[in-house]
Amino acid sequence: MADFDETFDWVVVGSGGGSMSSALLMRKADKSVVILEKSQFAGGTTCKSGGVMWIPNNPFMDPGEDSTEKGITYLDAVVGDTSDAPGSTHEKRLAYVVEGPRMIDFLVGQGVELERGSHFWPDYYDELPGGCKTSRTVTAKPFDKKELGDWAPRLRQGFAEAPIRLDDAMKLPFARNSWAIKLMIVKTGLKIVAGKVTGKHWVTAGAALQGRMLKASLAAGVDIRLNSAVSELIVENGKVVGVITVRDGKPWRIGAGLGVLVNAGGFAKNQEMRDRYMPGTRAEWSMANESDTGDMHREMERHGGVLAQMDEMVGFQFTLAPGWEKDYVAPGMQAVTAKPHAILVDQTGVRYMNEGGSYEAYCENMLKRNRVAPAVPSWAIFDQQFWDKYPVAAGGAGKKIPQGWLESSYLKKADTVEGLAKLIKVDPATLQATVNRWNAMVDKGRDEDFNRGDRDYDKFLGDPFQNGTYTTIGRIDRAPYYAVDVVPGDVSTYGGILTDAHSRVLRGDGTPIDGLYATGVSTASPMGRIYPGAGASVGPSMCFGWIAAKHAAGLDNAAL
Repeated sequence: MADFDETFDWVVVGSGGGSMSSALLMRKADKSVVILEKSQFAGGTTCKSGGVMWIPNNPFMDPGEDSTEKGITYLDAVVGDTSDAPGSTHEKRLAYVVEGPRMIDFLVGQGVELERGSHFWPDYYDELPGGCKTSRTVTAKPFDKKELGDWAPRLRQGFAEAPIRLDDAMKLPFARNSWAIKLMIVKTGLKIVAGKVTGKHWVTAGAALQGRMLKASLAAGVDIRLNSAVSELIVENGKVVGVITVRDGKPWRIGAGLGVLVNAGGFAKNQEMRDRYMPGTRAEWSMANESDTGDMHREMERHGGVLAQMDEMVGFQFTLAPGWEKDYVAPGMQAVTAKPHAILVDQTGVRYMNEGGSYEAYCENMLKRNRVAPAVPSWAIFDQQFWDKYPVAAGGAGKKIPQGWLESSYLKKADTVEGLAKLIKVDPATLQATVNRWNAMVDKGRDEDFNRGDRDYDKFLGDPFQNGTYTTIGRIDRAPYYAVDVVPGDVSTYGGILTDAHSRVLRGDGTPIDGLYATGVSTASPMGRIYPGAGASVGPSMCFGWIAAKHAAGLDNAAL
């Protein structure tokens, strides 16, 4: 028998969203829980994310707007069953669609204040059967982190420290076109000032979600320990019975009566693993937190777990604007090249994809293109019309060119397309032909090459004030012309250990490893190699963590 320093019913490795959803359910069942976090901050990479959960048929949707049948129809259509994506099966997708709404109801019942992310945030492949053209997103309401008391400075920093909803923040670039948005900005500013006077510290997006989850977990009696990396799983007669962590600088053995849940993130910050599984990608281009090093991927594999889909990541295309490495989150480019008057080209000057759509698909297309033509980095090409209306990093939207952008050669600027081509070292005739082809398609009103703008999600990324509708195409024909680089960054890796519909870690023969569960990006995504909608990594992490606890504790729906 293993000799433990202490024992809990449920031991959780990592403190991301799925960790706390599982912990809350275990505490509801009156089970003891400890969360062991490797870093000095609670919340995981979820804190740095948008904090969006993609949950079909969630309780915030209008009656009759969605259903379990529509949700699974869409997932089966967009993901499907393929041999190169064993992390996703119909059974797991169905479990997600069925249990997701129940999880949301449970969290709300535990005092976690959630709401619909937006009434217009379409699925990324909304044209497929079961696709939703409104919104299946769930987010947390803005949160005053001072409610955490002594834990406030221990919550990992988010990217949006303001009392504004995430979907409202996405409207800010259009303030010059709307008095309603201007009024929203004024109200937000007044709330920030009032918060400073009253001692509040507002956060939104992922930090709001994790702040609320942390508050609920602490109130429920979850033991959360920071600076507590797990080095080993303790296995006895084929069953995981505990972990080895560290306490006061010494190894500390913790027993797990019901099981161990691994939600320790991915391997985004481990360049050796990236080189092995996804060559051509770079750790410094990842927005994941510094402790995302794949330790538990290797430990679970050591005990018989099977790694899969390891060449996938949750893409985050961004531009290497001066000072980007000092920013907490680099300047994203998803909604930049999806705006009118802009396209993306490779280093030969050729356009090669729909610049709208899913960020996962965008970065995957960059990497695929790079295998046949140099495309990392690629070039965002736009004209003065774009610069006058839309933001690019800290520039654009009618502002003066930021100091140092031209001097450092980050921003390329020329009076002609041919001149711009020389600055980015591509054949002038090729780039001119690409721009001419684009302009001709704009005149026809449709992107005949890559169908940009056909999906509702593309339009969501476009300009709602162009011709009174969400529009994503526009001519590139007003000098001067500009170019900035675009690289395939990420918010996390998307591959990991194989699990079943109960979140149990599986051996190579398909049998579960007794006592070992996993969720989040520590697993091969249940969404396979596709990102079906906003929140398709946070949502599954939360849901399958909750499912793991439900299974380990032997709970049925009546007990919830």
